[in-house]
Amino acid sequence: MSETLPGPAPAPTTDAVPPRTIASITEALDVARSLLPSISEGAAERDRDRVLPHGPVREISRSGLLGITVPRELGGLEAPASVVAEVLRLFGTADLSLAQILQPHFSFLNALRLRGGRPARERVYGDVLAGSLVSNAQAERSGRTAHTHATRIEPDGDHHTVDGTKYYATGSLFADWLAVVAPAPTPEGPRPHIAFVRADDPRVRIEDDWAGMGQRTTASGTVHLSGVRVAPEFVLEQYRTFEGPTTYGAHAQLLHTAIDVGAARGALEEAAEFVRVKSRPWFESGVDHATEDPLLVHRFGELEVLVRSAEALLETAAARVDAADTTPVDEDPGEAEAATAEASIAVAAAKVVGGRAAVDVSSALFEVAGTRATADAAGLHRHWRDTRTHTVHDPVRWKVQHIGEYSLNRRRPPRHGQI
Repeated sequence: MSETLPGPAPAPTTDAVPPRTIASITEALDVARSLLPSISEGAAERDRDRVLPHGPVREISRSGLLGITVPRELGGLEAPASVVAEVLRLFGTADLSLAQILQPHFSFLNALRLRGGRPARERVYGDVLAGSLVSNAQAERSGRTAHTHATRIEPDGDHHTVDGTKYYATGSLFADWLAVVAPAPTPEGPRPHIAFVRADDPRVRIEDDWAGMGQRTTASGTVHLSGVRVAPEFVLEQYRTFEGPTTYGAHAQLLHTAIDVGAARGALEEAAEFVRVKSRPWFESGVDHATEDPLLVHRFGELEVLVRSAEALLETAAARVDAADTTPVDEDPGEAEAATAEASIAVAAAKVVGGRAAVDVSSALFEVAGTRATADAAGLHRHWRDTRTHTVHDPVRWKVQHIGEYSLNRRRPPRHGQI
């Protein structure tokens, strides 16, 4: 049996510096804010040259933020979804790509919370408290839809074997653990499972091959798994997550939303700084400085309203997810169903507006800042490229569809992890 267990857990993201222990929500948010200057520094250059953020990822690992959702019984802070969302929103204001590296980390730690047994929770959570990063190996390209999986998790004696290829694996080049999503046999046929696999397993190969127009530094690679042996306790029955009311999908989508909303705020702030320092007034305005142009001031007002609307919806959605997470399923299943449905709808609404705000503001940046802002050396186009790329992860038109069904027909949203 011992050969099926993951080996000792080196923590390459930590450089042997032990992470701090974060003792409170206030401390967690203060730590996140303290990291913003170093995350912002060099973000445009990293994007321009596609230099992966090794330094910022090490800083985040050492900061203790990676472990804030670990349950208290296992030594963590057990921070709620709203706190994680705020951390990612803050990071999104500085570097959307870096914030995106953390989204699968927290999403799959949530999956471990919901479906993991004691041995897996102790091992993975323990590594995370020591600074390890969890990444995903989820998406595939060969099936009829993005949710059609050719990768398989198969029982093989006293262990499971994982074979397949995963694409767009965000953060995988920095990962210590990979959460591999794939079907495994059940009495009812193949159903979705999650296998937690060490990224340094010799039967895992990760290609640095991401070539998107945006999110150039998310450390996304193609993950090849060839006969990877996994102990049964590290294979989670993910399909059972959707048999009852949980916030798994709302939680994951909340974090995506937080990144978009943060990116919208970051783009607006950079646009304002550019106008204050570099832009010239339009000759018809009759003013000496661009900041005094009444039409420009009005446009900034419109953009500020849009960003504040997205921020307000994000805050409301995060509160709904927290409320659903604390609604006991066993005591009142009906109340739990209603709470999780409301959480999903609130997150969906925030994601629609947050995504629109991110794309609209990052595009309007050039409108308000002027021709100088389009210079390649300015690096401002990364905001639009990043937001445009991130907001196509899953279509908001289906969010609007589910919101409409809930509003008009009182149909609760489906359980599939995307809402």
